[in-house]
Amino acid sequence: MSLGPYASFIVTSYLAVALVVALLIGWITLDYRSQKQRLRELEESGVSRRSGRSATDMR
Repeated sequence: MSLGPYASFIVTSYLAVALVVALLIGWITLDYRSQKQRLRELEESGVSRRSGRSATDMR
């Protein structure tokens, strides 16, 4: 497969996009773990989530 005179630009572009996507996946994974840990700490300290209550509990 010949990419022509722009082969280096095309390959570099694909590598850059792959790197950005990998970084975003890593960032989202780390943030998810951080949010889960923070939520666990809040629940352990007695703070409850509104979404965990039923409609009768809100009265």
